[in-house]
Amino acid sequence: MTAVRFDVNLSILLTGLPLLERPAAAAKAGFDAVELWWPFDSPDPGGAELAALRSAIEDAGVRLAGLNFDAGDMAAGERGLLARPDGSARFQANIDVAVRLAGELGCTVLNALYGNDPGTDRDLAVANLRRAADAAADIGATVVVEALNSYENPRYPITSSQAAFELIDQVDRPNVAFLADLYHLHRMGEDVLALIDGHSAGFGHVQIADDPGRGRPGTGDMPYPEILARLEAAGYRGHVGLEYRHEGPDAFDWRQE
Repeated sequence: MTAVRFDVNLSILLTGLPLLERPAAAAKAGFDAVELWWPFDSPDPGGAELAALRSAIEDAGVRLAGLNFDAGDMAAGERGLLARPDGSARFQANIDVAVRLAGELGCTVLNALYGNDPGTDRDLAVANLRRAADAAADIGATVVVEALNSYENPRYPITSSQAAFELIDQVDRPNVAFLADLYHLHRMGEDVLALIDGHSAGFGHVQIADDPGRGRPGTGDMPYPEILARLEAAGYRGHVGLEYRHEGPDAFDWRQE
C-alpha cells in the first residue's frame, strides 16, 4: 500500500450512524480526516447546529479535509447552485458560513458544484467562483471544481476534466483547482492514469470509488494499486477522499489487502 493519505466522506459512508457519531466512527476505523457534503438543509443553519458538528469533529480528533458548499437538495437530484440564477443567492449566502466553518476546523478544500441544466449561466458561475475563491483565500483554502459523470447526473454540464480545467482557467484565481473524482472520470471514459501523470499539479483534491458500481476499490475494474502509486509518484500530497458506497463492517478492509 502506498503512503497516500485517505479521508472518509461521511455523507456517503458510515451512514448507518447519525451524522454526529460518524467522525468518531471514522477515527475508530483508523482515519485522521473526514470530508462532507454540505450537511444542513439551509445555507446558513443556526449556530447550535454548526457548533454541534464542529464539536463532533474536534472531539473525535479528526481533521475536516474537505467540505462542499451548499449544493441544494442533493437527495432530490440537485447538483450545485453556483451557475443557477434561481440558486445563486443561496450559494452566496452560504459562502461565508462554509468558509468560516472550514477555517475553524482547519479545512483547506471547499467544493463548489456547478448546477444542473437547463438554466445554468456560465458568467454567473465564474462570478460566484471568484467570490468563493476570494473568501476562501482568507483562510488559505482552495475552491475545487468537480466533473461528474453524465450517466448518473444527466443534466450536469461539467462532465470531463477538460471542461473543468477550462472553467478553472476562466475563473483565473490562484486558489481554484480541479477536484479529480476518479470514479466519475473513469465512467466517462477518461484515462485516469494519463490524467494523473499529466495534470496532477492542477489537482486540489482527489476522490475515489471503483467503476462499475461505485463500490470500494477492488470491486470494479479500476487499477487502484497503480492509481495510488501514480498519485504518490506524481507528488500529490493531499488527502484522497473515500466516496464510495458500502454497507457492512468491512468498508475499509481493502486498505490491508
